Amino acid sequence: MPPFLAYDDKGPENGRLPLVLVHGHPFDRTMWAPQLAEFSAGRRVIVPDLRGYGASPVTPGTVPLSRHARDIESLLDHLGVSVFVLAGLSMGGQIAMECVGRFDARVRGLVLADTFPKPETPEGVRSRHAMADRLLAEGMAGYADEVLERMVAPYAEPEVKAHVHRMMTGTDPEGAAASLRGRAARPDYRPLLAGLTTPTLVITGVDDTYTPVADAEAIHAALADARLHVVPGAAHLPNLERPEEFNRVLGAFLAEVAEVDA
Repeated sequence: MPPFLAYDDKGPENGRLPLVLVHGHPFDRTMWAPQLAEFSAGRRVIVPDLRGYGASPVTPGTVPLSRHARDIESLLDHLGVSVFVLAGLSMGGQIAMECVGRFDARVRGLVLADTFPKPETPEGVRSRHAMADRLLAEGMAGYADEVLERMVAPYAEPEVKAHVHRMMTGTDPEGAAASLRGRAARPDYRPLLAGLTTPTLVITGVDDTYTPVADAEAIHAALADARLHVVPGAAHLPNLERPEEFNRVLGAFLAEVAEVDA
């Protein structure tokens, strides 16, 4: 049976740990284009479109983070990938935490970028449901215009802004709304992090207002085996805003993680 998710699967199966990259909301797998280009030269890199985003099918209603995690697990099973390094940004980071809770023995290294582990507040629940209703009623364009210069810094390169805006406006409102509702009901991942021994890279943009540096510092402090890097000159998407810096730090982390036959 073919996998449910659309995905890229590039690079050699050479014994290095594959790298799995999970995008955020409301983006698609092209969010990781600089990392796919950089790291697929030397290792297998797998980049899915989450359910409801990019070229993957839309599920109306509510799609919880656990559903996204099961989709990723099923895709990796289909591809025969047993162990890997898992990286997620923003909502993708929360999905990565959900994945670790489901199949931590398979995750040999974890990257949490511009994300946070706390459950939603009552106000946040109302806000996410209201935004879901708005996207269904109005589409993505107005929202994309409003948040563009929070997703990336106002000083970001024009081509980066254009890419991010294109991803947001290309997202199906029904898919975005379903994940917003699911994200509103997410669990508290802090107990999971407190017991986690997986080597972890915590990375964030210095000017991220969605997940400020303090959030990254709190994740770093909670983990047994973590390193923290704050990317200068970037907001919520440092992998696109400062790809050379992001790739340098991610590459150093991958070199630290013990390589095994994959």
